[in-house]
Amino acid sequence: MDYFRSVTQSVLGTPQPGHQPTGAETVERLIDRVQSSTLLEDRRDGCRALKAMSRKYRVLVGAHGMDTLTQVLEADRSDHEIVNYSLETLVNITSPEEYPEEAEDEGITTDDQTSAVGEQFTEIFTKRQENIELLVSLLDEFDFKVRYPAVKLLTNLLENRPKDLQEVILVIPSGVSKLMDLLSDSREVIRNDTLLLLTQLTKSNTNLQKIVAFENGYDHMFEIIQGEGFADGGVVVEDCLILMLNLLHNNPSNQTFFKEGSYIQRLTSFFSLPLDSKDGWSAQKVTNIHYMLQLVQTMVAPQNPAQAVASCQKLMNRCGLLQALAGLLMASGVPVDILTDTITTVSDMIRGSQPNQEFFASMMAPSTPPRPAIVVLLMSMVNDKQPFILRCAVLYCFQCFLYRNQTGQAQIIQTLLPQTADVVPGAKPFPNSVTAGQLLCSGLFSPDPVSNWFAAVALSHSLVDNNTQKENMLRVQLATSVGSPPVSLMQQCTSILQAGTKVLTRFGILMLLSTWLAHCPVAVQTFLAIPTAVPYLTTHVGANEHDELEMVCQGLCAFLLGLCVQFNDGSGSNFSRESLKQLVTDRIGAENFSDKLSNISRTEVYTKAAKSPQQAAKQPSDLVFDHEFCRLFKSLEVSCVRAVNPQLMGGNSTEVCPAEVIKYKDIIRDQDAEMNQLREILSKVQKELKEFEIDKEQLSAKVQQLHDENTVLKAQQGIAVEATGSSAQVNNSETKIDGGAGGGEQLTQQMALLQQQLAEVTHARDYYYYEMYKKNTELTTLQQQQQQQLEQKQQEQQEQSVQQAAAINGPQVNNHHDMQNAANFFDTLPNPEMENLRKQLEDLQLVLYNKDSEIQQLKETSAQTLALTAAVEKPNGLTDKEAEISKEDRDKDANMINTKLEQENISLKQEVKDAETHIKQLQTQLATASAAAAAAGTSAGSATEARCRQLEEELHTIKGEQDDLLVLVTDQDSKMSEYRRKLRSYGEDVTEDEDDDEEDEDYGISDDYDDDLEDLQ
Repeated sequence: MDYFRSVTQSVLGTPQPGHQPTGAETVERLIDRVQSSTLLEDRRDGCRALKAMSRKYRVLVGAHGMDTLTQVLEADRSDHEIVNYSLETLVNITSPEEYPEEAEDEGITTDDQTSAVGEQFTEIFTKRQENIELLVSLLDEFDFKVRYPAVKLLTNLLENRPKDLQEVILVIPSGVSKLMDLLSDSREVIRNDTLLLLTQLTKSNTNLQKIVAFENGYDHMFEIIQGEGFADGGVVVEDCLILMLNLLHNNPSNQTFFKEGSYIQRLTSFFSLPLDSKDGWSAQKVTNIHYMLQLVQTMVAPQNPAQAVASCQKLMNRCGLLQALAGLLMASGVPVDILTDTITTVSDMIRGSQPNQEFFASMMAPSTPPRPAIVVLLMSMVNDKQPFILRCAVLYCFQCFLYRNQTGQAQIIQTLLPQTADVVPGAKPFPNSVTAGQLLCSGLFSPDPVSNWFAAVALSHSLVDNNTQKENMLRVQLATSVGSPPVSLMQQCTSILQAGTKVLTRFGILMLLSTWLAHCPVAVQTFLAIPTAVPYLTTHVGANEHDELEMVCQGLCAFLLGLCVQFNDGSGSNFSRESLKQLVTDRIGAENFSDKLSNISRTEVYTKAAKSPQQAAKQPSDLVFDHEFCRLFKSLEVSCVRAVNPQLMGGNSTEVCPAEVIKYKDIIRDQDAEMNQLREILSKVQKELKEFEIDKEQLSAKVQQLHDENTVLKAQQGIAVEATGSSAQVNNSETKIDGGAGGGEQLTQQMALLQQQLAEVTHARDYYYYEMYKKNTELTTLQQQQQQQLEQKQQEQQEQSVQQAAAINGPQVNNHHDMQNAANFFDTLPNPEMENLRKQLEDLQLVLYNKDSEIQQLKETSAQTLALTAAVEKPNGLTDKEAEISKEDRDKDANMINTKLEQENISLKQEVKDAETHIKQLQTQLATASAAAAAAGTSAGSATEARCRQLEEELHTIKGEQDDLLVLVTDQDSKMSEYRRKLRSYGEDVTEDEDDDEEDEDYGISDDYDDDLEDLQ
């Protein structure tokens, strides 16, 4: 406390007398100090004080200072000391543990809510992915003061919010790689905490498990385990094994990598233990061996794919791991927990593997005389003095030894027969030696119900899917007492049932008899030959019991009775199938029989036993069903009900052959695999199709873009050609202004260029005028031809009217011909051709307007250049001679411009005259058409009026065009007046009526224009 008080006083200063600041005020001032201080030392002192207060005032520091501490990590990353204070403070804030010094007066009840405080702050901190990325990047710092608290903070975050942090680390580039690099850190405390961090990180996340495994995670852990001394190591070995279990549990990909990476061979060194050591087994060593055995079980668990389990079993036998575990199993002084786990592990290693089962059968226990290991284990199973979990493990080992092992089943049954009672499977016979069959019979008839259940289930596994041994076991004879005749094993089992023994014994006997009678008609006939067997079953099934275990026992009796009906071939004389069916129907009832049978599958113990072949019982009361019996019951329940009452299940009692079921299952499995392959192919094809469509769209867009660019470039190229002269002119003007001494000569050259461009534009405009004149001439010629045709037709019509005046129907015929001629006249008018000519005229007028605009721009440029010339002449200090030459050039240029403008004016006036002539001709046509319409009569009036209106509209349009030409002429006159004014300002004598020679017939440029241009240049 003195240290804390000194720290806060050094940072905050001495408090005012009589005023003691509260914790909230102190925290607020410290946070403000860290935020606002410009000196690194002040911020460092503030972080150190916050760290000291972060346990007692955890909520205050976390609520107000978390963002500030994060900013410190970003801004002051180069200073490792302040980073250490910030990280340690965040570790205290997010810790899932409860600190004893936490204040209870801060609004938090430590008993109920303290554990949630760390989770709440973790949720706030992990909302920003950048915070986690910052922590992962801090792992690159080698300084212990930075790396170690960063690891601790990540561990706290994983404990509080594992799912959120797993998702973030999964998307951080090289996030897992940086964590794996910490396993190579020479400082053990960082390495050990990294193991805990990776254990939390890989829980229930398959993707992270794969990444850690493929980042050489197995190699790192094996190196650590070897360095720590394998099983004799400390808690670090335990942490490594837990992490390896996380990587392998329910992860087929990592299991395959573990197998193919030759890591199974390295497991053998784990069990190279000094079995005769007198030091005993420490608690840590027991824990380490326990996790090592779990690691082996994970690789050969029955829930794994059968092919992967078979390859692992084969590899374990080849590398000596099975032999090492067998030696541990037969060693003395091994703790019960380790011995139980070892038996279970060896059981999984030999289950369904014929080479491993043969090795186990040949394994001898170190005893005098030597006994097979299976016999020694059975002695432990039937001994009620042994621990219950050990007896369950031995039963599971015996089941795995007989699983799909008909040879082993035959060996066990042979030990029950009289002539081979002294034969020990897998060993030489010894006098008075105990056999496996004798041990099973002794357990079956033992007063201990648990031994009865174990022995009955073990005997039933000797008969699973083996009808030969079922028939052989019918030959087993037992001597119940001295002097009494021997009885068969089946009769003895029936006697035990009728004796009303404990329910656990009855469960075992009924499951044994059910396995024995299934698919074996001979055993069924033998059982029906026992006089008291069927009455016992019918009486017991028909009883009204409410106890759960008794109801299960009734269900087992009903199942056994159904097997007698289903597999009764009628060879015996006691009960036939029909008589049994009638007996069940009369005494039990078909529906009651079905209900009793279904009681088995409704129980929870049935569901648990059907999940795994290994017994999950923790105490004797949990023993009810065996896994193999559950499989048998599931396959025959429906057929038993149908055998008793075919109408009850809506079908017949025909039995389904197991071979057929297996066949169809294989067909379905193959079809399912083929469908999966086709789905994969379909998904690939669809993916490729989408890619092709995307590529097609991209190419189409690219083609369109190139087409647009090509169009734009063509347009830019045309504009560039027209603008080249103007650009050069402006650049030359600027250069001339900056030039200085030779300014007058350069300006003269620029004027010549401008005049050349003006002449080119004028030449183009004159060409368009000439084309317009030609079109007008053609139009006039066509109109004259039409006029001549019209006059000729009118004359012919008048002659015809005179000749037909005397006719009776003369007026009607005359009117008809007038109408016909008027129609023919309007039809002969070339309307489409006139429309085309009018459109061409409009286009020429548009071109003329554009050219006039260009002329105006060039003239404005010329005016600007002349103004610049006047401004440059005075500073440059030109001589009188040079000024006179410049004046002559200007006069010449002005005269030329005046000449061209006047030529344009004359051309426009001529166009106006042509337009007026055209209008007069159209008016003449209109008058002629009106006269023809009047002569045609009233019946053709409507057509004539329509045509007249059309001609009037054309006349109106041409008048509008004439007005536009007049406007252009007026503009040209204005321009000429303006240029005359400018020429007068330069001192030239210009008259108002000055004219040039007559213009050329082709409206071109004068013949001496080129000579004049050369003189100017």
